[in-house]
Amino acid sequence: MLAVPLFNMQGERLGEVEIDPATLGGEVRPALLKQAVVMFQDHQRKRCARTKGRGDVEGSTRKIYRQKGTGNARMGTIRTPIRRGGGRAFARRIPGAYKEMPKKMRRLARNNAVLAKIRSDRVLVVDSIECSEPKTKVVAGMLKALGIKRGCLLALEGLNRNVFLSGRNLPATDIRTVDELSAFEVLRRPQVVFSRPALERLIHGAPAAAPAGGSESGEG
Repeated sequence: MLAVPLFNMQGERLGEVEIDPATLGGEVRPALLKQAVVMFQDHQRKRCARTKGRGDVEGSTRKIYRQKGTGNARMGTIRTPIRRGGGRAFARRIPGAYKEMPKKMRRLARNNAVLAKIRSDRVLVVDSIECSEPKTKVVAGMLKALGIKRGCLLALEGLNRNVFLSGRNLPATDIRTVDELSAFEVLRRPQVVFSRPALERLIHGAPAAAPAGGSESGEG
């Protein structure tokens, strides 16, 4: 079992959450993670660059004039790249189809990324993340209390407007719901902070184990 530290929003340690590695794929698969990251980055490309080659522009394919006897340079078709109005020598083509991965592979890659972060001691769990009103100071204070200085990924169970508005202006900080998470999003930031409901949702809805060595102040 893997032990992930559990805190409250004030940075006080409440205990640990135990996670079975099998629920996150059992082992880290570097090749799968690379494939997922490449696919994510490929989907960010706009794929709009295109220019016309010599075969795409209009014009006759007939040789402009005979090869010898005119005193001119030896010229071929009017569509040659060295003539005005001709095609580009190395035309840009629209790239092929986007790279894809089956849903189960994407989910396994996401879970593997979380597993890699846990084994690197870069995952924290907060018992409950709530903001009564949009206020950057609340989320910034929570991250400071948790000792996070270089940015993080903040994973929530579902869309929470107040938390999102409170943290969207923080540098190097991403706020995502569990359903939005991808391997790239998890690996991008140095640390990952889960709300406890988000972590439970990630491991297929299974409730997390009770914290060891402390009581739960946020349990209702």
